[in-house]
Amino acid sequence: MSKIIENRTRWMNTRFTPEEYKVIHSRFQKSMFRKMSEYSRALILQKPVIFTYRDKSMDDVLEELISLRNELNYIGNNFNQAVHKLNSVMGMPDAELWQNMLIVLRDQLEPSIREIKKKMDNYSDIWSQKL
Repeated sequence: MSKIIENRTRWMNTRFTPEEYKVIHSRFQKSMFRKMSEYSRALILQKPVIFTYRDKSMDDVLEELISLRNELNYIGNNFNQAVHKLNSVMGMPDAELWQNMLIVLRDQLEPSIREIKKKMDNYSDIWSQKL
């Protein structure tokens, strides 16, 4: 059975003072609604309104995740540069030197990457518990 979608054809206009509108708009921005009309309709029809909240204790976690992401980006860029250099010197006398350096670099990076992944997993678990 198909559900019949009824278009909204009735208008309801309301005027607010700038202060009233500021309060309403700030509450709307804290809600999960994307449009002011959806938010207003939910309030008027007494439907549940879900608000987001910001857990200030998670700010440190977010900062740490951002720094970890940046560190991973730097590591990835350096590794890509080394691989690019290795590919450009293949067949040359320096190729074996670069290949050995790349192996050393990989061996140094793997523990750091594992540690970063472990921290990110821990933070992810903490974050999902808060939600």
